Amino acid sequence: MKYALVTGGSRGIGRAVCVKLASQGYHVLINYVSNQAKAEETLALTKEAGTEGEIIKFDVANLEETTEALEKWQAENKDAYIDVLVNNAGVTADSLLPLMDAESWHKVLSTSLDGFFNVTRTVIKKMVRKKHGRIINMASVSGLIGLPGQCNYSAAKGAIISATKALSKEVGIKNITVNAVAPGFIKTDMTSSLDEEELKKGISLGRFGEAEEVAALVAFLASEDAAYITGETIAITGGLKG
Repeated sequence: MKYALVTGGSRGIGRAVCVKLASQGYHVLINYVSNQAKAEETLALTKEAGTEGEIIKFDVANLEETTEALEKWQAENKDAYIDVLVNNAGVTADSLLPLMDAESWHKVLSTSLDGFFNVTRTVIKKMVRKKHGRIINMASVSGLIGLPGQCNYSAAKGAIISATKALSKEVGIKNITVNAVAPGFIKTDMTSSLDEEELKKGISLGRFGEAEEVAALVAFLASEDAAYITGETIAITGGLKG
């Protein structure tokens, strides 16, 4: 049995990734922090896609809570290990920097950046012992080019891109690949308030992307076909101009 953990897996891109990995034969651990009903919906979809899964509740931004939940799962599944980790959990709190409050700054960085550290530090230990693993970090085009009103989100995702490069150099010798995916405008709850008609004028393909298209890229990076790709950030933007 192959195991995959997807943080923030209850909806949006995370849900699409869970379903795609389930269709590839993975037993998916669906992480959520508050919306159990959405997590249960995702679990049902993964079962329809082909494999059993489970939900696992913890706040990735909380080191103690994250470590306790993951260590408890490992203790209950002694012979198993998480072979694929998708660090997908993230939030936005957009505002121009002069108007941004400290809570918005720290919440966004803590979820993406502390979440990456808190989850990866625990999961990677057994990957190292098993000498195999795939880590895919969900970045953003915002972390590549910067977007106005998203200094916090751009900072968090830019740091994730740099951490991806650094970690790939640390663990490559252990046959663990570490890559990042940088989506542009994807149809999810996070982009539902945006002016799609106006924004798609700046996209070569003339549309927002689908969560399933991002999930397909994640599944490729998790596969053996991507065994020689590491330390990379792959943008999936539909040809975002500028």
